[in-house]
Amino acid sequence: MKPVKVGICGLGTVGGGTFNVLTNNAKDIARRAGRDIIIEQVAMRHPNPAVEIGSVKTTEDVADVISNPDIDIVVELIGGYTVAKDVVMGAIENGKHVVTANKALIAVYGSEIFAAAEAKGVSVMYEAAVAGGIPIIKAIREGLAANRINWLAGIINGTGNFILTEMRDKGRDFADVLAEAQALGYAEADPTFDVEGIDAAHKLTILASIAYGIPLQFEHCYTEGISKVAPEDVEYAEELGYRIKHLGVSSRTEKGIDLRVHPTLIPENRPIAKVDGVLNAVTVNGDAVGDTLYVGAGAGAGPTASAVVADVIDLARTLEAPASASVNHLAFDSESIDNLRVLPIEQVETAYYLRIQVQDRTGVLASIATTLSEHDINIEALIQKEPRMENDLAQIIILTHKVEEARMNAAIEAVENLDSTHGKITRIRVEHLD
Repeated sequence: MKPVKVGICGLGTVGGGTFNVLTNNAKDIARRAGRDIIIEQVAMRHPNPAVEIGSVKTTEDVADVISNPDIDIVVELIGGYTVAKDVVMGAIENGKHVVTANKALIAVYGSEIFAAAEAKGVSVMYEAAVAGGIPIIKAIREGLAANRINWLAGIINGTGNFILTEMRDKGRDFADVLAEAQALGYAEADPTFDVEGIDAAHKLTILASIAYGIPLQFEHCYTEGISKVAPEDVEYAEELGYRIKHLGVSSRTEKGIDLRVHPTLIPENRPIAKVDGVLNAVTVNGDAVGDTLYVGAGAGAGPTASAVVADVIDLARTLEAPASASVNHLAFDSESIDNLRVLPIEQVETAYYLRIQVQDRTGVLASIATTLSEHDINIEALIQKEPRMENDLAQIIILTHKVEEARMNAAIEAVENLDSTHGKITRIRVEHLD
């Protein structure tokens, strides 16, 4: 059978990993694809010392790759929105299939890209865009295709998970661990996308769209980072039987779909609570299968290249098949996409952890409990921490039952206005994942 020829755009960490996997595992890949897969050309600005290019043609201009008539599949590994989008749309226009690891591009421009691909009868594959080497897109789109997905939750950024793990295990401050994560290469010099949840929001947007058959709506994803999580919050969560994870959460409700990334208390006995370090994990609940959990490396040259090459193999297997034989980009036919609305965070219902700094005097706890009760908020658990030093403030830690966020906002404002309360209340959402 005729070999499949691939063009790679970008030879950085993931591009280099993809080149090496395709080269080093060529025999096994050919057996699985049913034909040889050959790297025809690579577009790169700088050589990658981890890659031996050999006789493969190279260029500095991505246009050479996307216009090369010998190339069947263009692999976009540049990242970002601008050049990457031009590569993807140009390849589609030239009738080439595309594989990408670019979660930001898919989350923001996926609808436009998929529409162009359908019009041209080609496929855009993006397994590597979410959770690196974990085949979570294939699992939801194909493995769980018989299920109505009820909810999903994921640790989908390894940097944030590493930071929170270090804070819990060693009692370290956020800033201290972040500096180490940057030194180790887990976090960028500008870590905003990782620690403020933007990277996770891109990924959650994609997963939710596949899970529920809704349009990609990154602009409606609520995003909150972990920079304000304090060591005492991690300590008190443990005392209450919870762990704090930077979680992407989405569920199907009677009012619509919730779509949110934020620090989250989850019970310590949940399997996902035990996923530490730089690992990623996603748990998905389907009506037929129940809970499923997927764990693995979410980034890095090898794991991400594994997902990229898996997509290349899938395309190679069906290269001559009609477009109708391929799995839909978002698992649903474009005419069947459901316009379920994404709920604003104020309408989301969840439980809460509250840490309140108060004067150490009689009646304070009663006044807080009364204020919460006036807003129809029920307390599930409560800890009162005495001042550690003279003239320090006492700390009251409260777990609530589920309540709509708008009501909680009003209650927090009322408690902060009490004479005995000092400073802003720390609020972290709680999910039981049951």
